[in-house]
Amino acid sequence: MTLLETIHGPADIKHLNASQLTDLASEIRHFLIDKVLRTGGHLGPNLGTVELTIALHRVFDSPRDRILWDTGHQAYVHKILTGRREGFDRLRQKGGLSGYPCRAESEHDTIENSHASTVLSYADGLAKGFRLRGESDRAVVAVIGDGALTGGMAWEALNNISGAPDRPVVIVVNDNGRSYAPTTGGLATYLAGLRTSPDYERFLEWSKHQLRQTPKLYEALHAVKTGLKDMLAPQGLFADLGLKYLGPVDGHDIAAVEAALRQATGFGGPVVVHCLTRKGRGYPRAEADERDHHHAVAAGDPATGEPLGSPGPSWTSVFGAELVEIARERPEVVAVTAAMLRPTGLAAYAEEFPDRVFDVGIAEQHAVTSAAGLAMAGMVPVVAVYSTFLNRGFDQLLMDVAMHSCPVVFVLDRAGVTGDDGASHNGMWDLSVLGIVPGLRVAAPRDGASLRAALREAVAVAVTDGPSAIRFPKGPVGPDIPAVDQHDGIDVLHRSPGDDVLLVSVGAMAATACAAARRLTGEGLGVTVVDPGWIKPVGPSLIKLAEQYRLVVTVEDNLRVGGYGSLLAQELRDAGVPAPVSGFGIPQRFLDHGKRAELLAECGLSPEDLARSIRSRIAADRAPGVRALEEDSR
Repeated sequence: MTLLETIHGPADIKHLNASQLTDLASEIRHFLIDKVLRTGGHLGPNLGTVELTIALHRVFDSPRDRILWDTGHQAYVHKILTGRREGFDRLRQKGGLSGYPCRAESEHDTIENSHASTVLSYADGLAKGFRLRGESDRAVVAVIGDGALTGGMAWEALNNISGAPDRPVVIVVNDNGRSYAPTTGGLATYLAGLRTSPDYERFLEWSKHQLRQTPKLYEALHAVKTGLKDMLAPQGLFADLGLKYLGPVDGHDIAAVEAALRQATGFGGPVVVHCLTRKGRGYPRAEADERDHHHAVAAGDPATGEPLGSPGPSWTSVFGAELVEIARERPEVVAVTAAMLRPTGLAAYAEEFPDRVFDVGIAEQHAVTSAAGLAMAGMVPVVAVYSTFLNRGFDQLLMDVAMHSCPVVFVLDRAGVTGDDGASHNGMWDLSVLGIVPGLRVAAPRDGASLRAALREAVAVAVTDGPSAIRFPKGPVGPDIPAVDQHDGIDVLHRSPGDDVLLVSVGAMAATACAAARRLTGEGLGVTVVDPGWIKPVGPSLIKLAEQYRLVVTVEDNLRVGGYGSLLAQELRDAGVPAPVSGFGIPQRFLDHGKRAELLAECGLSPEDLARSIRSRIAADRAPGVRALEEDSR
C-alpha cells in the first residue's frame, strides 16, 4: 500500500514527518499525471499546488476552518486530501468528479466558483459572519493566484478586508506568474521583481536550508527577508493597503509554507502569505511547455502525454485564422482579450500584430470599456472572450459600448453547452443577456464558412451599424452545412413539401435541426429548416415566411427563458402572425458537467427527442377540441 492510499482525510496528514510528507507530495504528483492525462483536465495548476495544499491542510482544520479556492481548477490536490482520490477515474465525466470545488461532493468545498477574482469577497463575508456569530476560533483562508489578482473585484475585496485590521483573513497568494498565460500588467511586473531576482532566489535557498535545521528560525528569517524585499521591491504593495505581509515563501517547501501559515494565524487580522510556485512542477513535459505549462490537457496517453487522436479544426481556430486575414486587410482592426489570448484563438494574431493586441488580464469589465475607448479613437476592436465571462462585463457592454453605438465586435467562444468544465463555464446565458441590449446585432454561425462570413460582415459594418456579437461553441467545427435554397436572404437547410413546421435553427444546432427534420419528413410531415444567421434583430423576411406555416419551432443551445425563441415569438406577435411558437432550449437550471452531446440530450435537444416533441405538438394541434399551441418559453 502506498502512503497516498492511507490518506482518507486531512487528519491523516497532520502527524506525518518531513520525509513522509516529501514522499506523499511525490506520490500525489505521479497520481495527478496518470489520472488527469487519462481523463483530461487542469494538470499544470495542480502540479504547482501540491506542497501548498498539504501545508494548508496540516495547519488548518477543514471544514471548520474554511479553505477557499479562487478559480478552483487548482483544487485537485485539495480533493485528493479530502477523501476523493478514488473519484479521479471519472474526473469531469457525467456523474463523476467535478473539475472544480463542488459542494455536493464534500463538506470541505465551501464555494463552487470557477470564475476568477471572487474568493476574497467570499472570504470577507465569511469572516464578517463568523465575527457576528461569535465564532472567533474559525479561520478563513483564501487561496488566490497572481493572475486572479489582476481582476478588479479582488481589489475591491482587499480594500474592505484591509479596512478591518482586527478581523482575521489569511490570503494565500499562489504566485506562479501565470493565469492561463503569463500574467500581464503592473501587478505582474511588481511580483516578478521579487520572483525573478537572483539575489532573492539565493536567499530563499539559504533560508530553506536553515529552516529545515531549526524550524523556529522562521520568524527571525522573515524579518531579514522583509529587509531584503524592501531593497528589491519598488514598493510594499500589500503593506501600503494596511495588510500584514509574509513572504515570498517557497511554495514547494512544506515546512516553510507551514511556518508562514502558522505565523499568519497569530496576527489576529488580515495577512497576505505570498507563495512562489511553479506551474507544472514535477512533470518535465509541463515544465518545458512555455506556452501554458499544460494548464489544461485533453485526454491522452499517460506514458507520452500525447492526446488520443486529433478532433480536427476547432471553432476557435477558424475564428483565429480568419481574424488574421482580416487584420492584414484592415489596419484599424485590433484585438482585445482578458487573460485568454491562446484559448480564444488570438495567438497567431499576436505573433503577426503584437502592437494591435491587448491582453488586459482577468478584467472583463475593463476589457469592454477599454474597447469602447479604442473604438472612439477610430479603431475597430474585436473582443474575444468566453461567453460565460462576458456576463461580468454586461454593464459595460450596455452603457459604455451600446449606448455610444461603438463599433466593437464581441466574439463569444464556448457559447452554449461546453460540457466538461461544469455549470459556471457553460455559455448558456448570452442570447438571453444580449437580447435586451438596444442596437446590438447578434450572429450565430452554423459552421466554419458562416463563421468566417459573419466575422467579416461584423467588422465591415461596425462603423455604421455599431456593436455586434458572434457566438460559437467549444470543440471541433465539423463539416460545412450547405444551404439547399435561399428565401429572401435566409438560408434554407432542409425542405419537404407541406406547411406543417418552420424549424428555425440557431447556430451550431443546425445539424440537430436537420436530423430531426429528416425524421419528421419520413413520417409525412412538411418541414422546412432555416438558418437566419444573424438572429438579432429578427429580419422581416423571416416574419413573412412564418406566416406560411402552422407551427414555428426554434432550437437553440441557450436558455429558453429570454432566448431566441422568446425574441422571435414576440416579434411574430407584434406582427400579428398567428402561427404558435414552440421554443426548444436549455431549461432554467445549472447543468452538471458532462460531454456536450450528453447534456444536450438531457435537455431534450437530441435529434430524436426534438423530433418526438415536435410530433407531439403537431398531434395536439390537430386533435379536436385542443386549443392552439402557445409559445413555450418556460
